[in-house]
Amino acid sequence: MPRPSRHLDRALLAAGRALYPSCGCAGLTIRQVCDAAGVNTGMFNYHFGTRETFLRAVMQQAYEEMFSRFSLVTARPEALAPEDLLRAALRVLGRFVRDNRAFIARLLADALAGETVAREFARDNLPRHATVIVGLVAAGADRGTLRTLAPAQVIGTIAGALAMPILAGGAIAESGAMPKAAARALADSVMSDAAIDERIDLILRALAVAAPGSTRKGKGKP
Repeated sequence: MPRPSRHLDRALLAAGRALYPSCGCAGLTIRQVCDAAGVNTGMFNYHFGTRETFLRAVMQQAYEEMFSRFSLVTARPEALAPEDLLRAALRVLGRFVRDNRAFIARLLADALAGETVAREFARDNLPRHATVIVGLVAAGADRGTLRTLAPAQVIGTIAGALAMPILAGGAIAESGAMPKAAARALADSVMSDAAIDERIDLILRALAVAAPGSTRKGKGKP
């Protein structure tokens, strides 16, 4: 007869998710997780077996929470314009990055440092939402409303305008290097819902095909 879970696996995952930003792949220990969750190591081994399996589960749990919402807003009727679906998708991504910025920053740092678990997670999961985004832009290009761009340009434009201000701005605001009032102002200017939506507007304008007769040149004399 299988042993009852009593939701101990969820408690362990919650503890791992809370500890990971400060510890990373290299520093997170089974004992730390078990102590934080109030669970004995025997139950950790029962549910996850190894530390590496547990780390993968922590990362996957966080990603699937985002991707389920992302999939919901992009699985809409064909009558909706690709740019409307793209806006909805970017709103999900922007808020996820903001609400999990410490977790994401650590994951990226671990992947760049060569941590196997983080690198494999990034390899297996980042293309999932990136492919949907590139597909929406391509659909817009087919309709003549969005520019035809290489996938790397699409992802680079969106990541640079949407995610990087949150990750970099949040890190600066929380570093203690700025006066508190200035740090709060910086955080609000890059991480509030309004700020995220404003940058999404800018992204969509950058990706949009110019209307006939419009020009990007100034009206003044050269």
